[in-house]
Amino acid sequence: MNKPAVSNSVRVEIYDQSYNLRGTDPDYIFKLAEYVDLKMRTVAEQTQTVDSLRLAVLAALNIADEYHLLKRKYDAVANDGQQQKATQLSGALSRALDEVLKAG
Repeated sequence: MNKPAVSNSVRVEIYDQSYNLRGTDPDYIFKLAEYVDLKMRTVAEQTQTVDSLRLAVLAALNIADEYHLLKRKYDAVANDGQQQKATQLSGALSRALDEVLKAG
């Protein structure tokens, strides 16, 4: 029987605000918080906006854009890999069928 993962509370700071977050990997949570903080600060520099809610939304949109670009690239690579596997399998099946037909 597997033990359930223990959820730890981690205190992080994002754009000068403290948050208590729960998760099983504190280092990962810190990295995520640092990334979000960096995105918010970058957006603040680019837009001269001081409204933290607006900055959070703009940072979220930037992160969503990065995610979708990477997902598109991943899907393209995965599809190429699937097509290569299908082509290889098709070739192997064709050769096997040829062998069966020659033997018959």
